[in-house]
Amino acid sequence: MIGIFIAKIQNLIRNPWTFILMTAMSVLFAFIIGGNSFDKVSVPTYINHDANLAPVINDIESESVFTLSEESDREYLIRKIETGKNELGLELWQDDFNIIVGVDSPNVNLLQQVVKDAFLKNAQWEAIENALGKEVQNEILFQIESASFSTNNDHVYDGNLHSLFGFTLFFFIYTIAFSVFQILEEKRSGVWDRMILSSVHKWEMYAGNFLYSFLVGYLQVALIFCVFRYIVKVDFYGTFAQTLLILIPYVLAIVALSTFLVGLVKSVQQFTAAVPIVAVSMAMIGGAYWPLEIVESSFMIMLSKLVPITYAMDALQGVTVYGQTIGEVMYPITILLLMSVLLTGLGIHLMERRYVS
Repeated sequence: MIGIFIAKIQNLIRNPWTFILMTAMSVLFAFIIGGNSFDKVSVPTYINHDANLAPVINDIESESVFTLSEESDREYLIRKIETGKNELGLELWQDDFNIIVGVDSPNVNLLQQVVKDAFLKNAQWEAIENALGKEVQNEILFQIESASFSTNNDHVYDGNLHSLFGFTLFFFIYTIAFSVFQILEEKRSGVWDRMILSSVHKWEMYAGNFLYSFLVGYLQVALIFCVFRYIVKVDFYGTFAQTLLILIPYVLAIVALSTFLVGLVKSVQQFTAAVPIVAVSMAMIGGAYWPLEIVESSFMIMLSKLVPITYAMDALQGVTVYGQTIGEVMYPITILLLMSVLLTGLGIHLMERRYVS
């Protein structure tokens, strides 16, 4: 088993381009689809010279995706909106604001809510200062205990993480599938038969291939997550280690699924045709492209329960945006492990009975 594993690692080192390409594509597509979520939205802003709005501006920029770029000329700001250089602009007075809309987009309502909340917060602090007759913003006068009115049925959407999770889980299916695909090539070329005639046990052949596929797949997805965590600075809500742990059962499930496909097809051509169909279908059904919460078809929801991506997305979003512990997401993790055992058993059974052309 160790010899087979080492031989495959050496082959990967000699020919790393497929691995590098799939990793780069995963990062690229997560950037393209989630670009608006990863980047700050610059809003040209005209501020009345008599206004003291530093606290309001700080709140807007720290609590939202918007950054305010101050313009000294109001007419120039309006021309920038009219010519399409910016989709919207902002005018600020001491106690009021105005949004100049060039393109009607979701950012308009979002900016309106963010600015309104910032003004309200600033007014509350001013009211407290006036009532007490002293500066209190930097002093702890009392403790506030907050509670949420959300229920377990409420959905929290984080575009950053959804794009990252979805496209990473989708693209690395190809990496694992085509690493397991080497079993088909070895069977077709006769290498598999020669190893059977040697002193290597059949379980060692399977174990070596499975271990290689698992480690290559896990290395890719962990590398992608590290890029977004430490370079792009995506917020994992302090649960980055938990997300890496949850990836283990999902990688096992995809290795098992690829093994099942290898045992199901009769030729290399059939396998190369089946992988894209299965990967894209699972990504669409399992919520990699869009949240399942917006899907209204009960039939599609039922189908989503049959694919591993659904449970991986549930577990990853559970420990991040919902703040759940590993114990609280054991249900999707257990389903992934059961899928791994079932599909591996079926795949090996089918491979032992199939002739590969």
